[in-house]
Amino acid sequence: MNKDTAMATDDPVAAALEGATEAVRNALAVTLRGCEELLPVADWVRKLRRSEATGVPLRIKLGLDPTAPDIHLGHTVVLNKLRQLQDLGHTVIFLIGDFTSLIGDPSGRNATRPPLTPEQIQANAETYYRQASLVLDPARTEIRYNSEWSDALGARGLIQLAAKYTVARMMERDDFTKRFKAGTPISIHEFLYPLMQGYDSVALRADLELGGTDQKFNLLMGRHLQQEYGQEPQCILTMPLLEGLDGVEKMSKSKGNYIGITEDANTMFAKVMSISDELMWRWYPLLSLRPLAEIEALKREVAAGRNPRDAKVLLAKEITTRFHSARAADAAEQDFNLRAKGGIPDEIAAVRLQGAPLGIGVLLKSAGLAPSTSEANRLIDGGGVRVDGAVVSDRGLKLGAGTYVVQVGKRKFARVTLE
Repeated sequence: MNKDTAMATDDPVAAALEGATEAVRNALAVTLRGCEELLPVADWVRKLRRSEATGVPLRIKLGLDPTAPDIHLGHTVVLNKLRQLQDLGHTVIFLIGDFTSLIGDPSGRNATRPPLTPEQIQANAETYYRQASLVLDPARTEIRYNSEWSDALGARGLIQLAAKYTVARMMERDDFTKRFKAGTPISIHEFLYPLMQGYDSVALRADLELGGTDQKFNLLMGRHLQQEYGQEPQCILTMPLLEGLDGVEKMSKSKGNYIGITEDANTMFAKVMSISDELMWRWYPLLSLRPLAEIEALKREVAAGRNPRDAKVLLAKEITTRFHSARAADAAEQDFNLRAKGGIPDEIAAVRLQGAPLGIGVLLKSAGLAPSTSEANRLIDGGGVRVDGAVVSDRGLKLGAGTYVVQVGKRKFARVTLE
């Protein structure tokens, strides 16, 4: 069995754990929590034991290409794991892929990701780290940019690096194989991306690299290249890709099924409450920092008859507290309950508009409650618009001068004064 491509068997793990302290066993349990794969497990145990014996923290790497300016909860699955390992005393390296972003990573795609400009990369990187610091401990995080060593390679170094991997092995990558069979073009520069990501591990002398399941090929490249350069190979840890609000597709801004970590507390709380009960239990071990035993106990209580809404409220409050505060989470819960009962929040936007009498469609658009009059009409047809608590069913309704509480759906309100 190839230890780089399959989970280590029980025997080598048991051998590595023989005589290990409780702290090492606990560190292994923390590492494995919620993960998809840890490769090779026995090697990681040996690294943990060496770190304990020498007092030298292990170097744990996460590489992120700043392809978008904002982080959502899907990104925090890996960040949470990094924080858990930080809390064990290890060093986290938050690697900004400013060089690799110029190449574009095709991981899991049928076409290459468009490369970014240096200005876009810098702006996104600054936002990424600021938001990631809401999860990580900045005092124990080493920030690096892979242009530090990648730019210095030059043409000669790049050719020497490329000589350390074969085309046949590169084509084992799933998306390359599929595109080759389908006759979809593969550019030579795309082969450079996993090579450069792997070389990052060489430059940083990483002990462990984290990533999503779609990054496994690139993570294994780091192990291979470290061996080629005479280093002890890193272990790799892959985390599941978090399903979004729909419970089907992975969380993505482009799919609209995401929760941004900088969204306001009320929106964040309400979005968590909107997920299905089934999805809640898939989110719990990946997003909650509660002990697994506590989560399992909560799950048993729900199975025995406790309202699953109680468990969902606990998760929504924990996530909202993490990115805002306990006070904001309590207020968000109250706001959610009020809206669920059809009540009007204490604080709603005040809008003044001219032109009374004004058609309801134009009013909704002008007050920022609908993106267009056509969307406003669709909302009216669906029974989703209320004025002073009464459902609006007539698209032709015109409102005269006065002040009205206008509601769209359960969460959008405005106190509109027409003049």
